[in-house]
Amino acid sequence: MNQKQTITILVVFIIVLSALTSSLGIFSNDGSGTYQYESIRRQIVDIYGKGIYQHMSSDVAVQGIAQDYITLFAAIPLLLISLIGFRKKSKRAHFLLVGTLGYFLVTYLFYITMAMYNIMFLAYAALLASTFFSFILSLKQLSNFNIFEAFSVKTPNRFVGWFLITNSISIAILWLGVIIPPLIKGTIYPVELQHYTTLIVQGFDLGLLLPICFVTGILLVRKKPGGYLYATIYIVFLSIMMTALTAKIIAKAMSNVNVIPVIFIIPTINIITIVSAVLMIKNIRTKDVA
Repeated sequence: MNQKQTITILVVFIIVLSALTSSLGIFSNDGSGTYQYESIRRQIVDIYGKGIYQHMSSDVAVQGIAQDYITLFAAIPLLLISLIGFRKKSKRAHFLLVGTLGYFLVTYLFYITMAMYNIMFLAYAALLASTFFSFILSLKQLSNFNIFEAFSVKTPNRFVGWFLITNSISIAILWLGVIIPPLIKGTIYPVELQHYTTLIVQGFDLGLLLPICFVTGILLVRKKPGGYLYATIYIVFLSIMMTALTAKIIAKAMSNVNVIPVIFIIPTINIITIVSAVLMIKNIRTKDVA
């Protein structure tokens, strides 16, 4: 079995299993409903009380369901389309495939670490493993391309690169604004911690995703081969993730949570990420340079 066949089998497995997990997240509804719980830090938290996210706080559970909608109706179709193009040896589809797999990898990394333990734990683990290996294998094949020949001279490297740099700094400042004030006050624990053990999203962002975003942005601005390669993958991943984040904010607004001003900020950033992803993919040459 060659690597292309391996990637195909893994991606089909991801499509089927993620469709199951996201559907269950959306449509499962068993449970008595919302109730209050006192955390180990004596904070009163509203617990969702329904479906597979029943032990999560209400505001986080509705965000998980919102992301499941994006996974089911946007990310999975995009993954299928990019897989078909990848099998037809399309460079654009190959980049799109790796970036979309990045979304699934990060999504199920978060699910297995942040979502309260539920019946789908082993499915999350299987998805994490399959997305990791399919991502690595497809990225390895992608790195075989001559990157400078793969991209048009019109590729907006400065626009996309500076956007990635600015985005990473902005999100880092946002998360530090959550973490640092309680440390200064001596209370240590942010209100956003609720009944969870630690700040998973902020931790992975500050320790992994935002540094990657910052470095790839710099490499792209400087026109380094790695910049074109990794920034294209990252901006595809980010465009899907920001779409999920926009859906989460809408879900919170529908739950009567005050989402001003992020309801204006996040969709704007989302639009920029989608435009950036389209521009990067569009400027990948479909034919090799003679």
